[in-house]
Amino acid sequence: MNALQTVKGFADIFAPQSDVYTFMENTARRVFGAHGYSELRLPILEYTELFQRGIGADTDIVRKEMFTFADRKGRSLTLRPEATAGVVRAYTENGCRSRERVSRFFTLGPMFRYERPQLGRMRQFHQINCECLGADEPHADAEILLMLMSFLSGLGLADLTLKINTLGCRVCRPAYREALNAFLRGLDPERLCFDCRRRLGTNSLRILDCKEDSCREATRGAPELRGYVCPDCAAHFDSVLAALEREGAGWELDPRLVRGLDYYMRTTFEVVSAGIGAQSSVAGGGRYDGLVRDLGGPDVPGIGFACGMERLALLIGESGGEAERPDFYFALLDGKGADLALSAARILRGQGLAGAADFSPGGLKGKLRLAVRNGAQFCMILGEDELAREEIVIKNMDEGSQVSIPLSSLADWAEIRAETKRERGRKGGCGNL
Repeated sequence: MNALQTVKGFADIFAPQSDVYTFMENTARRVFGAHGYSELRLPILEYTELFQRGIGADTDIVRKEMFTFADRKGRSLTLRPEATAGVVRAYTENGCRSRERVSRFFTLGPMFRYERPQLGRMRQFHQINCECLGADEPHADAEILLMLMSFLSGLGLADLTLKINTLGCRVCRPAYREALNAFLRGLDPERLCFDCRRRLGTNSLRILDCKEDSCREATRGAPELRGYVCPDCAAHFDSVLAALEREGAGWELDPRLVRGLDYYMRTTFEVVSAGIGAQSSVAGGGRYDGLVRDLGGPDVPGIGFACGMERLALLIGESGGEAERPDFYFALLDGKGADLALSAARILRGQGLAGAADFSPGGLKGKLRLAVRNGAQFCMILGEDELAREEIVIKNMDEGSQVSIPLSSLADWAEIRAETKRERGRKGGCGNL
């Protein structure tokens, strides 16, 4: 019988790579929590209508990338392809507006899109999202952008570029769409890719977001949206840029930046890196005033962003998320000592040390090799002689030295080591205990 395998586009994530994800999640909780954001845990399954109405029926996501199926009652359900629509649904359904003027949430977890798997993009991928609902001031835009860059800096990332644009609003965007359509009608459709030829009659604005070289060349002379925005949108965008300037945040104006979802308006942005090949965007988002209303909620503004964790992991590398080194590895040489090994390991952990216990008896050399592979600083050795003397051998794996102590003194030894460990942590050190 053939061994079972993962579904194409889905992946198992083991350590040390999983440590990188934990590092990202912990950094997100620290940075976003400091800005007043609370964690919201969303279901991964929603009614399909939520994404059709929220993302836009003509977007690539809804048309060809969603994992959609009928349940046993014939209702159409979809594995979430993005988080913002779900956040808005939760915000509305749970009456958050009645409790506070501004709600700030962040979410962590898997998303699902049926597309060709490639570096940094799988069919099950993971995102970190932040959403601010209820604030329409340009300073709210600036703060969420500054928070995003602080988060990326907290991951140890550098050489990133913040690209920013304004999409106007539902009042001023039609005039731009008309000017853009007039420009596009003058093009030979054969110069555009298949998807962009379809967008000519549905959502022409998305053509500017196409990454195909032929489409970018064909639309090089397209009118820029910023020249068509109304005075209110222009003032809003200028205030955002001025706030970023005052805070010393660098940015690059990108008139072609329109993002891939229909709900964006006014401020839109991406953070890109040259370090991960063609899929250069590691974070992106924008303002989506009107989305909450469109999904049946109150008419409140919103702005948010999403970070692709797979792409961030490529930039961070395994060294950026190393788990804390184990303090001990319990090596049992004689099976009669299993009960004692279990109790002794609990004593060590009770004092604040961390490590694994191996309850299978074996030879000393083999156990020491396992301790090295485990990365532990100390190997705790219990053999027949140690059991007879009621002692334990503690081997320092870095120095090669070892001592024997009475089992009755193990708690005292562990307390001293744990305090040394805590002291090094307070000083920011990471050396041996």
